[in-house]
Amino acid sequence: MTQPSVDPGTPDSRGPLRYLWWLVTSQRRRIAGGALLGSAWMVCLTLPPYLLSRAIDDGLEPGRGGVLAGWVAALLGVGVLNAWLAIMRHRTMTRVRLDAAFRSVQVVVRHATRLGGALPRRVTAGEVVTIGFGDVAVIANTLTMTGPGIGGVLAYAVVACLMLTVSPLLALVVLLGVPLLAVLVGPLLGRLQGAEATYRERQGGLAARFGDIVGGLRVLNGIGGKDAYAERYRSGSQALRAEGYRVGTVTSWIQALGVGLPTLFLGVVTWLAARMAAQGTISVGELVAVYGYAAVLVVPVEAFIEAGYDLSRGLVAARRVVRFLGLEPESPSASDSDGTGTAVDGPGAPATLCDPESGVEVAPGQLTALVSARPSESAAVVDRIGRFTWSAATWGRIRLDAIDLTQIRRRVLVADNEADLFAGPLREVISGAGDRDEETIARGVEAARAQDVVRGLPDGLDSHIDAQGRNLSGGQRQRIRLVRALLADPEVLLAVEPTSAVDAHTEAAVSARLRAARAGRTTVVTSTSPLLLDQADTVYYLVDGSVAAVGSHRELLDGQRGYRLLVSRGGDEEDGDGAGPDEGTVPPLREAVR
Repeated sequence: MTQPSVDPGTPDSRGPLRYLWWLVTSQRRRIAGGALLGSAWMVCLTLPPYLLSRAIDDGLEPGRGGVLAGWVAALLGVGVLNAWLAIMRHRTMTRVRLDAAFRSVQVVVRHATRLGGALPRRVTAGEVVTIGFGDVAVIANTLTMTGPGIGGVLAYAVVACLMLTVSPLLALVVLLGVPLLAVLVGPLLGRLQGAEATYRERQGGLAARFGDIVGGLRVLNGIGGKDAYAERYRSGSQALRAEGYRVGTVTSWIQALGVGLPTLFLGVVTWLAARMAAQGTISVGELVAVYGYAAVLVVPVEAFIEAGYDLSRGLVAARRVVRFLGLEPESPSASDSDGTGTAVDGPGAPATLCDPESGVEVAPGQLTALVSARPSESAAVVDRIGRFTWSAATWGRIRLDAIDLTQIRRRVLVADNEADLFAGPLREVISGAGDRDEETIARGVEAARAQDVVRGLPDGLDSHIDAQGRNLSGGQRQRIRLVRALLADPEVLLAVEPTSAVDAHTEAAVSARLRAARAGRTTVVTSTSPLLLDQADTVYYLVDGSVAAVGSHRELLDGQRGYRLLVSRGGDEEDGDGAGPDEGTVPPLREAVR
């Protein structure tokens, strides 16, 4: 049974440090518990040296066996307590990390969904993957410092006080030595932050390039460009490796100093204590205690250095997340458009979709076609009435940008030839979000004339489809996308060039079956195919993005020379009232309903 999603809350995206603080305040109790356990654990680490010194001075040296046994029992009890505290601290901080990781993933995915069709135009897929996996993991690990970091400060203070009871000189060395270690490591942390930021940027770019190569491998093979792109990827990979070496160099120095400096500090304190013991200033038990205190102090010192290292990397990762969260969708929300902060419901009954910019009016329950010499112009109309870009388009008498976006995505489906095909059994690929029975699937497959696609696969509907349908031909992918769109059965279907990759015989059958399958439902297609246009109730002929003529296919053939030349595959650039050749590119659209 699927568990309901928990709202991650609203992140503070005003800066990387504020974002990290939001993650901390989102789980106050857990982090407070981790800090308490971490503090108790580190403070208890200072007790064994004290107990050991008492066992030597009060029991072992004077030969009092009973007293020695008591101190040893106390030492054993503290050891057991420390073990339990360490387990609970680790368990709590693991939950802190997981909470931060999943909370960050949720806000990133939620914002990616909010960006919708604008996402591919604003950020590469490689960068999204890098943020969703690498950066989120780094951020989660940064929050670990909240436990041992606070505990380290308390342990440092306790050790200084205990040292003061033994020797003011040793206490002074401890009080001055630890901050000096932090000062020595500080400059390296600044260098690491800069190197890490550059590395992350190049890593995201290289991941995007790799995705482009894999996605277009068949095309690259066809045009002979595989070797050129492989060489570009190789040079980018080498540059990334060089940047990685730079990050590794700084990291290795930080980690080396994190181990070496505390050890050197331990040696200095032990040497001073040994001289004082030889001079009789402190006892043998106190010498053992000082060594133990200094050894224990290695743990908080390492925690300080590690916390600085994690914070430097965490700020770099959080900065990338904050930058992603700062991206705004091209189609503003209802709260942005009307200033009320509330969305309204769409029309209760089928209503006319109007695009004032082009003059297109889509009548409910009819098949409407958009024709233009520039495919980008008709696709732009679909973008606007599908609310993938900002516009003054209306549905009924209501502006689209004032309607709840979730409701629009549920009722209006934009289907184009770039819509993603996810990996999985064909049955799941075409069924989308809902479960379809065999009869419904069969009707959809027949309407898109995709029976030969199903029969040609080894296991029929249970055959595995690769991501983006890479094991299918272009025409097969197009028909599979059309099957999915028809099975979604939206109130309004906006299909961009649904038959552009099939042969004329298949196109004629798909055109007739599409009309029958969508009878009584609002459907818009963009095409210049006379076979498809002949099935439309209304055809809009666009010139320079605006309606030049409207009517049936037959009427426009008789009355518009530019239209006649265009749909007969002759182009209308010879006609003075027509548009020139296609100079634009079709804006990427995304299927709104899976």
